[in-house]
Amino acid sequence: MSYTLNSSTDNCYEGTTCLINKLDIRDEKILNEIEADITFAKASLLEKEPIKGSFDFDHYKAIHHFLFLDLFDWAGQIRTVNISKKGTSFVSHEKIEKIGKLCLSKISNGYLDNISHGEFAKRIAELYHDMNMLHPFREGNGRTQRIFFAQLIRYYGYDIDFSEIDFDYLMFATIRAANGVMDFLNEVFLDAIKTR
Repeated sequence: MSYTLNSSTDNCYEGTTCLINKLDIRDEKILNEIEADITFAKASLLEKEPIKGSFDFDHYKAIHHFLFLDLFDWAGQIRTVNISKKGTSFVSHEKIEKIGKLCLSKISNGYLDNISHGEFAKRIAELYHDMNMLHPFREGNGRTQRIFFAQLIRYYGYDIDFSEIDFDYLMFATIRAANGVMDFLNEVFLDAIKTR
């Protein structure tokens, strides 16, 4: 994904928008293709054997680390630059750790316990929005987010298949949520979260 950087330090090879990577690939298109293949394979592994954790911010970072450790030295580490995308500014990098821990601490405090399917979907949409606005990593936020939330939803006895959600509509819904309108994102999760 292409981000607008609000800092001069951007983890890219000099004079390019290609992220510095362990494979020393300097062509962004080739890197994106290889990255997609590697993370797809890793995500498939996580479907079979999810990373164990307590759905806190460390668990979230562990998923990112697993997905991207073959590509980037900073896999699992929060970004060190401020970024924005399509007019949406994400949380300032200095505040990511504190806000990430705060957002996900709701889960261990019973936020998703003993509620109806409709309320569960609404609260998942809210948490999803919070983590989207956090955008804690330089790259790979969406993939990490979808894996984390699929595991979280299954932990609570429901199911979701993100591959069945219209990706463009999900993007539209997250943009609308970033502008204060949660209705579309609520609808996405209400429709997508199934009872097992």
